[in-house]
Amino acid sequence: MKNVLFASTLALSILSCQENKQQNLPLVENAVDNAESAVSGSFKSYRGNNITVNNIYSELIKDDKNLTALNSRIVKTLEETEEVLAVYNNVLNTTKSYYQDADDQTKAITDSLVKQQVQKEISASADRYDLKVKNITDHISQITKNTEKLVSMYTAFKIRKTLPEIEKYQNAHPLKMDSLNTFITRQNNLLEELKKFK
Repeated sequence: MKNVLFASTLALSILSCQENKQQNLPLVENAVDNAESAVSGSFKSYRGNNITVNNIYSELIKDDKNLTALNSRIVKTLEETEEVLAVYNNVLNTTKSYYQDADDQTKAITDSLVKQQVQKEISASADRYDLKVKNITDHISQITKNTEKLVSMYTAFKIRKTLPEIEKYQNAHPLKMDSLNTFITRQNNLLEELKKFK
C-alpha cells in the first residue's frame, strides 16, 4: 500500500515539478515538440528524448488554469493521503511487529504447557486489538482503494488528453522513404565494392 501511494505521489509530483520548471520556449503546433524541447534542451540524443505521457500532459495543461488546478488538487490529495495514513500505519505496523516478535520468541520457551498458554495470550491480545481497530482498518482499506481508483482514472484521463497531441506530432513529422532508399543504395554499392576485393 505504501509503495502504491509513494509511486503515485512521486509520478504526480514530478508532473507538478515539471510545470514549475517550464522555460519560456517558443510554442509550436503540438505539445510533444514543446515537451521535447523542455525535457531535452541541449542534451538531445539520437535515441530520442524519453517523451512520456506526463511530459506531454504537463506541456498541454500549462496554459489551462482548470487542468492545472485539477492536477494540483490531485497531487495535494495524494500527498495528504500518504501523510494521514503514515500515522495510522506506524501504530498498526508497530503493533503487528510486536505480536510477530512475541510469537517468534515463544519458540524459546521449553515448557510446552507454558508455551501454549503464552501463545494463547498473544493470540487473544492480537484478536482484541484487531477487533478494536476494525473500523479504522476498514477506513484505511477504503482510502487505499479510492487512491488507486483516483490514480487509475487520472492516468486514463491524461492518456486520452495526450493521444491527440502525439498524433499531431506524427503529422507534423511525416516519415518518408526517400532518404532511407538512398542510404540503402549507398550500402548496397559499398557491399558490391567489397565483393570485388575478395
